[in-house]
Amino acid sequence: MNHIQDAQIYVGTYAKYNAGSIFGKWLILSDYYDKEEFYEACRQLHADENDPEFMFQGYENIPEGLIGESWLSDNFFPLRDELENMDDNRQDAFFEWCEYDGYDIDRMDVSDVLEKFNEAYIGQYNDEEDFAQYEAEACFNIPAEILPYFDYQAFARDLFCTDYYMCDGFVFRRI
Repeated sequence: MNHIQDAQIYVGTYAKYNAGSIFGKWLILSDYYDKEEFYEACRQLHADENDPEFMFQGYENIPEGLIGESWLSDNFFPLRDELENMDDNRQDAFFEWCEYDGYDIDRMDVSDVLEKFNEAYIGQYNDEEDFAQYEAEACFNIPAEILPYFDYQAFARDLFCTDYYMCDGFVFRRI
């Protein structure tokens, strides 16, 4: 999945590419404080051109919607900084949630998106029934001798028809 702290971009230019060269360099985005500092490094890398048009010929660990062949989203660095304290598993859940729910993290306010994610994210489970079992045992005071008779499959079906959904093992609350 996406581990945004490990993001990197191979930066070339259109002029060099059109001249038959793919000269460039992998730039590791954690080396830069913000987008301006990153673009300054791109300009220094291609200082042999008067007004270089940067071409991002490859990239790693950058979510779709935050980069294109010739642009990097204004939200990349703020999002990276916000996600820095999240463990990798939670980051994976965040990107799954964004993709599933269609959140455009390039255009939306980063703090708003993260607030919605934190409201929606429940955790990671093996399957819907696993979550239903956890939910039943955590929310209801079911005596131990009755637990074997509880229909977790039916309970899961009800939960996931209304209040929750699962995406790649991550459970989210519908908000």
